[in-house]
Amino acid sequence: MKNNNFNRKRGGFSITKNLLVLIFLCLFSFPATAQEFKNTGSLFIIGGGTRPASMVERIIKESQIHEGGYAIILPMASAEPDSSFYYANKQFAELGLKNIFKQVYDSTVITNSQKLDSLRNARLIYIPGGDQDRFMKAIAGTPAADALKENYKNGGMIAGTSAGAAVMSREMITGTELKHPEYHSTFRNLEEQNLELKQGLGMLNNVIIDQHFVKRSRYNRLLTAIIENPEIKGIGIDESTAILVKNGKAEVVGESQVIVFSNPKASKSTSKGKLAARGVVLDIYLDGDKFDL
Repeated sequence: MKNNNFNRKRGGFSITKNLLVLIFLCLFSFPATAQEFKNTGSLFIIGGGTRPASMVERIIKESQIHEGGYAIILPMASAEPDSSFYYANKQFAELGLKNIFKQVYDSTVITNSQKLDSLRNARLIYIPGGDQDRFMKAIAGTPAADALKENYKNGGMIAGTSAGAAVMSREMITGTELKHPEYHSTFRNLEEQNLELKQGLGMLNNVIIDQHFVKRSRYNRLLTAIIENPEIKGIGIDESTAILVKNGKAEVVGESQVIVFSNPKASKSTSKGKLAARGVVLDIYLDGDKFDL
């Protein structure tokens, strides 16, 4: 009998102890998660075209680059990185910023640790336009790509326009049609197995970004993306327009629209290679509008 009583007491103590541990974890885990979320940086994703002065001023304000620190421009999307840097830096320079530097990375060259540290600690990183596939070939799988993610995680701003916008998502639209080798600025049809996606930087995991969207009528390729990949939102950003991403929300900044497609029912059917879907959701946003990611 004594042994049975002893066992019951041990069991009771064990339950009480486990309950206290569970309460402790609940109390102390949530603040840590909130702190980690709070320290995440911001993204400024521009759909290409001209950058209004007010947009550049917003980048400066949100990144706080005018209060100190430095910015780095990564012009690897361009076939002429020197010219790309010059024009990307021009508007910042006209607004009085002098602490902006160029860095060029090559996946075939080992990068020294000092250069990577400067990338991790920049207050603003800006990626100009060109060819998003060219940019990712230069940086994918390298310590520089990891440094970009660390910068964002630790509170920096990653900004980009055109190709520099497309690279922000985990899966990136390249612009290539797999069934039609001749390049067109948009897709002529909604066809299955025609959309080429490649690895992007992965700053956003649940969306695909498309740029120059309204101007170049790129609806077909973004609709193709969300029909064949229903777990993502398709965000089409027009020229001279951007989304500012902070704390899981996007704010539209600029002169035109942002179009968001989603496929919540994961609907997809095909006939003779053409795609169809039911219940696709379309939202259109203007300057100042906000939406959840």
